[in-house]
Amino acid sequence: MNTDLNYARKILKTEITAIRSIYRRLNRHFNSAVQLILKCKGRVVVTGMGKTGIIGEKISATMASTGTPSLFLHPAEAYHGDLGRITPADTVLVLSNSGTTEELVRLLPAIKKIGARVISITRSKNSPLGKHSTVVLEIGRITEACHWGLVPSASTTAMLALGDALALTVFKNRKLTREQYAFYHPGGELGRKLLKVKDIMRTGKQNPVISENQTVKTALELITRGRAGAISIVNHRRKLTGIFTDGDLRRHLRADQNLLDEKIKKVMTGNPITVHPDKLAAEAFQILRDKKIDEIPVVDKQGKPVGLLDVQDLLEAGMV
Repeated sequence: MNTDLNYARKILKTEITAIRSIYRRLNRHFNSAVQLILKCKGRVVVTGMGKTGIIGEKISATMASTGTPSLFLHPAEAYHGDLGRITPADTVLVLSNSGTTEELVRLLPAIKKIGARVISITRSKNSPLGKHSTVVLEIGRITEACHWGLVPSASTTAMLALGDALALTVFKNRKLTREQYAFYHPGGELGRKLLKVKDIMRTGKQNPVISENQTVKTALELITRGRAGAISIVNHRRKLTGIFTDGDLRRHLRADQNLLDEKIKKVMTGNPITVHPDKLAAEAFQILRDKKIDEIPVVDKQGKPVGLLDVQDLLEAGMV
């Protein structure tokens, strides 16, 4: 067991050494790569073969999630038609440890002919890949971590780290707001935290609205049609004056057998709690929980209903 632990530590130490090596190698060419991506009017097309290609997919995903349009292009598929994914406005990021990978090198003339710029992450600027690149990020000769020194390990770790550095430096320069970042992560924790009421509120038929002079029967028909749990009541100026919920219906039915023919303003809950559409959904949830209510009308600055927020909407959005 101790032998295995020692060997594992040796592997990790080798990979740490590889990252330290590219840390020392960072120079003005890294700045050039960052600027090339920032000025790119198209997408960053990332390509690589084998294990390096898998690293390329991760780098592409990181870029796409941080505001840089990107896609991964498999070099073998590119050679059989997918080269059409590259446009003159694109920048192509090519990953190859040796810089001699056949599937990648044979693509370079076509990429050049298309007019796209090439950034390469490779061992040497003097390799075939390096010589045909607009910008070269050299990683130098890296000793792989396996006992044969062959299995892509330390080199792919170094490429991944350098790719992260490139993607995240570009991300920092884009100066995105937290809201803009959350747009690319609607299902993540940050996306949920920054979700606004207007993003999940019910509108149209699902947001039934009725004049305060209409009957309870009409209100119930609209509620049923919209599959809602409440209806907003407005005056002649279309401003919210009340809300009528399933709970209100049950309470009033006990005391008034002719409830269906009553005007809705007689039985509505007046001056209800409301939220603005730009309010954070998390804040709206807090209101619903504190006031022990299931629905809340969403009104604009003029006090006119523009939506209805139901606790079920918050459940579906993962807020609860």
